[in-house]
Amino acid sequence: MRKVYSKIEEISGNVIAVTAEGVRYGELAVVHSSHGDSLAEVIQLSYDKVSLQVFSGGRGVSTGDEVRFLGHPMQVSFSENLLGRIFDGGGRPRDNGPTLEENLIEIGGPSVNPSKRIIPRNMVRTGIPMIDVFNSLVESQKLPIFSVSGEPYNQLLARIAMQAEVDMIILGGIGLKYDDYLFFRDTLEEGGALSRTIFFVHTASDPIVESLLVPDISLAVAERFALQGKKVLVLLTDMTNFADSMKEIAITQEQVPSNRGYPGDLYSQLASRYEKAVDFEGAGSITILGVTTMPGDDVTHPVPDNTGYITEGQYYLRNGRIEPFGSLSRLKQQVNDKTRKDHRAVMDGMIRLYAEYRESLEKKSMGFRMSEWDNKLLKYGYLFERDMMDLSVNIPLEQALDRGWSILSDCFEPDETGLRTELCKEFWPTRGGEDAKATA
Repeated sequence: MRKVYSKIEEISGNVIAVTAEGVRYGELAVVHSSHGDSLAEVIQLSYDKVSLQVFSGGRGVSTGDEVRFLGHPMQVSFSENLLGRIFDGGGRPRDNGPTLEENLIEIGGPSVNPSKRIIPRNMVRTGIPMIDVFNSLVESQKLPIFSVSGEPYNQLLARIAMQAEVDMIILGGIGLKYDDYLFFRDTLEEGGALSRTIFFVHTASDPIVESLLVPDISLAVAERFALQGKKVLVLLTDMTNFADSMKEIAITQEQVPSNRGYPGDLYSQLASRYEKAVDFEGAGSITILGVTTMPGDDVTHPVPDNTGYITEGQYYLRNGRIEPFGSLSRLKQQVNDKTRKDHRAVMDGMIRLYAEYRESLEKKSMGFRMSEWDNKLLKYGYLFERDMMDLSVNIPLEQALDRGWSILSDCFEPDETGLRTELCKEFWPTRGGEDAKATA
């Protein structure tokens, strides 16, 4: 029998404090107020003083209201019935479907023991050339998408959700504008991907504590499906909103602030989520892609700065494109030697030539005279940006490699590309402009 506490010691915004014993961090409680019952979560313990974040907010809560601890942390239902459903940050249905209460599992558990992990070795194909060709996404990888507000990162995540060659998608929306929530919902429905997707969404108008629950709920469900042999891709947007929610709660609790007001455990909080990415031996995998917006395009901001130390590279989204410079998938070398034998050569050669194009573009902007080589590079850069970098391009990896050879042949002679002679002989397109029929 759980005790009921009838005296609230402090009320500070959405955080209340009671004196209680036998309570653990993260435990749930029910607060009975004049406005009805609301869930609350333990967010701080100091001897017998227990601080709780009230999900529905502190408005209407008085010092004489009752608090009843439930004896367990936040739980979420786990079953195949989750597929195709949309839930809020607390795991409640948002799609007018039935409430699921079978097979409840706890969220926010520890990361997987390293002894149970295997070395990443499989590529996750997305149909986006700037990912598949130049910075391949690998199963069990954890990668952020660094961007600024206004960039089409939600559209990029929706594309990946519809096209990624995985068994299922878990989409976690944190602090989404309602229009963005509707965009994800409608896009996945129209694209036919909702049937293999579980959508946990926290909008900007929802209780702030639910934004902290979205990554934990998403990853707890992903882990259970991965243990059943599923290849799960977890997409999170936006982890900066997650960090800002932590900051707001820390300020309410009058914690000593760290860099730019964020709590001192920001790194640990982010790492405990990203480190859930894993490839289980004899089972499935969890791959994490999380959007991290950079205020003022400042990569030294605490959220992207700490994220960069945790993750295995990053994608930079600028001007509606994934930038080839700065973007890095540190695990791509594990997989791009198993796709097609020209993959690495095309990847390295095209990026090298694109770097030279950037130099020629700068020379042109400064009024320097253009050489014949500069003009070739300018043509190459235009085709590369149009046919490879544009996010509307949607082609399989092999077709993207063939397109790369086609762009090279339109602009250069084989000996000007710096690619190996034997590869040029095998993959260089015919004079008629048709792509050579390449086999792995």
